[in-house]
Amino acid sequence: MSGANEAPSPKSNPFNGFEETVKDFWVSRPRRPHVGRKVAGVAAGLGNRYGIDPVVIRVALVAAMVFGGFGLVFYLLGWLLFPSEGDETSGFEAMLGRGHSTMSKAFAAVLTLALIPAVGWTFGNGWFDGGGLIGFALLSASLYLLHRSRGQNNRPAPVVAYPAYETAQAVPGTGAFTMTDTTTEPMGTAAPGWDPLAADPAGWDLPDPAGPTPENPYHYESGDPTPQPRQPRSKIGGVTMAAAVVVAGVGVALNLNGVDWFSVRHIIGLVLGVLGVGMVAGAFVRGSRGLIGLAVPLAIVGMIMTTSAFNGVDLRGGVGDLDATPHSVAELQPVYRHAAGDIDLDLTQLPASDPITTSVSNGAGDTRVTVPATADVTYTCKNSAGDVDCLDRSTSGVGQAALTGTDFGDDGPGGQKITLNVTNGAGSVEVLRD
Repeated sequence: MSGANEAPSPKSNPFNGFEETVKDFWVSRPRRPHVGRKVAGVAAGLGNRYGIDPVVIRVALVAAMVFGGFGLVFYLLGWLLFPSEGDETSGFEAMLGRGHSTMSKAFAAVLTLALIPAVGWTFGNGWFDGGGLIGFALLSASLYLLHRSRGQNNRPAPVVAYPAYETAQAVPGTGAFTMTDTTTEPMGTAAPGWDPLAADPAGWDLPDPAGPTPENPYHYESGDPTPQPRQPRSKIGGVTMAAAVVVAGVGVALNLNGVDWFSVRHIIGLVLGVLGVGMVAGAFVRGSRGLIGLAVPLAIVGMIMTTSAFNGVDLRGGVGDLDATPHSVAELQPVYRHAAGDIDLDLTQLPASDPITTSVSNGAGDTRVTVPATADVTYTCKNSAGDVDCLDRSTSGVGQAALTGTDFGDDGPGGQKITLNVTNGAGSVEVLRD
């Protein structure tokens, strides 16, 4: 039976172009639910709208925050522009006077102001060069593709503001509250008449309703209650993991071959970017939850590596202990480099007549350099995290400034000229005289 109350079936492909997709996204944008939210409900709203596990979205946003910072900007924008469940408009629109929202105008203004430094940090001096733009492109493209493929499903019902109580008018027959004169008898009402059956209504024997009352009388969905067969496991997680390993391996190889841009934190950022793409792609087929166990600790390490204290961490030089005692200038290496382990460099056996210059770089471990007692040493000692004792000058802590200067020894100027540059990522640095 058809009629005015019958809703038309949705079109299978309602989006014909970019502009139509963006407009439809704004009209049917996700609602931030009251149940299931962790902070503001942005991830939960996106998950409910497009049928994605909110955990995957949260991890993707954290990865995007580490991978350039745009995850924070995206979350603040969602907090401002996604209406809360049951609200007529978003907090930002309500602040402009375009509808009602449970978010106060003052709080909406605070979120708007918070966007300014967040955007500046993301697209300005973020720790990953170009990461803000990359994160913006990835999240925007993912959201666009999600709406193109799943925008016709789970569309939120529009919330219409109720008119004021004083101006509301009841329509006869609708059951709406109205103020009427009860003394006037409605037209068409027949007076009580004679009952030809003369039956007592209390004696009627009516059959009981068939079956018990359903637990959820407002559940209108119908269909076969038989559980659907379990879908085969997606291969996206394994492919993404393999791609992340390849990217990490290539980054380490380039770092070892002298490409300075591929530092530890940049390699971590690239791996997080690969994992983020895999989790977004796996969200379509629910096959990427296993990547969360790798992305979360890697994101924490990446956030730690953003600090300037770990700029000196280097992967070149191998691992293990390194002991070197050159006996001639020809044996002296220009750079002694190690990724992890202890370095012990003894310069006391070199000829005292020749000036020498050398550098020592250690990613993690203890570094010790011994110089002749009478040498004139021009030094730079830098340790990102740990203790530094450089020719009777010392410092300790994380992110301390480098110690620089010239020490002539107890005999004063006139000794062998040594220029020494020591850089350590984490551990201890010691430069002492024989």
